[in-house]
Amino acid sequence: MSTKINELSVVDADKFTVSRTITIAAPIEKVWAAVTEAQHIARWFPEHATLSPLAVGTTGVFGWSDHGDFPVRIEELDPPHMIAYRWGNSNAAASTLESGETTVFRFTLETVDAGTQLTVVESGFDALRDPAASMDGNRGGWDFELDELVAYLEGSE
Repeated sequence: MSTKINELSVVDADKFTVSRTITIAAPIEKVWAAVTEAQHIARWFPEHATLSPLAVGTTGVFGWSDHGDFPVRIEELDPPHMIAYRWGNSNAAASTLESGETTVFRFTLETVDAGTQLTVVESGFDALRDPAASMDGNRGGWDFELDELVAYLEGSE
């Protein structure tokens, strides 16, 4: 179990981004699987996920019973160090990938002495109807979801 306390997410209103860096007491391969494979993603992020194969352009869905289904598409991929997803946003007029009202969240992974350092940066909030509300909501979301990821991977779920 990790004894490190991870910092909370940060909003950069000038760059329209939300970011957070955490350390997970798990090897990079295990963290990579947790952020790229639907069966693992559904254990800590959405309640259900579809996403296969692992390739740029692959589309899928991340869904929550209280928030609905959100389309996702893999935009960038550099295993096991980086994956970027584009997704529809609840603050968009229509939750589609073609609407232009989407954000991109990029996970970068790096091996560190304590396990794996994961950084998420979500960008593109300036394309949404209410950027400030979306950044604030997603800031809280990343705090909760990445804490769930740590619990899942470190076995304290």
